[in-house]
Amino acid sequence: MTDVEIPKVAPKADGAGDPHRPPHHPKEHPPIRSFILRDQRLTAGQQRAMDELWPQFGVDYNSKPLDVTQVFGRTAPLMVEVGFGNGVSLAQMAEADPESNFLGIEVHTPGVGHCLVEIRERGLKNLRIMQHDAVEVFQNSLAENAIDRLQLYFPDPWHKKRHHKRRIVQKPFITLAASRIKTGGLWHMATDWQHYAEQMLAEMDAAESFENAVAAGEYAEKPAWRPQTKFETRGERLGHGVWDLLYRCTV
Repeated sequence: MTDVEIPKVAPKADGAGDPHRPPHHPKEHPPIRSFILRDQRLTAGQQRAMDELWPQFGVDYNSKPLDVTQVFGRTAPLMVEVGFGNGVSLAQMAEADPESNFLGIEVHTPGVGHCLVEIRERGLKNLRIMQHDAVEVFQNSLAENAIDRLQLYFPDPWHKKRHHKRRIVQKPFITLAASRIKTGGLWHMATDWQHYAEQMLAEMDAAESFENAVAAGEYAEKPAWRPQTKFETRGERLGHGVWDLLYRCTV
């Protein structure tokens, strides 16, 4: 606080003239997101699935805490996948583990539509979808200690150095994820970009809320529950390696 009297000046619409904020600073900086919305066009089948199946399997985001038991109609271990792409591998996992509940979070509409097609074709009852920014879902919709396993497979690597700030596996999201994963719960990651794998390993090994489920500084073998995804297949075709990381929440 200051004892100097500041003359009252009516602030302009863009903030200029506000004595408490320099004119060149906006009121709020937009959040740095880990995704950019690309082509959102749907095939006829995806659009039909959105129209017919979203009311049953889609979960609308409204910034209120999510009642997972009500959403799934039962209490069961909760697996959450961030950025499920076209949803094929997520649907495969849900089909292979009917005793668990699966919640997929994806922003791209074609992927959501394709996942709904997979749900119908496989006759799944234990998979739900949210189409929204995963960070906001974690902040506002998911309760603390709600997740048994968090899955993050082949996230956008943002390979240019100036874009590394967009990578989702950084301290803010790691801290947020730790509050939502149960003590003893798992966070499983996979990437086909070595530099991103190295960053993930360094960030997660340094996180006080997680311990490497293999050993400090070590990558994991691909767990049996993770199917091979289209991103993995693409990476192998390009000669890329694939790195799995497995961490246990300790708080």
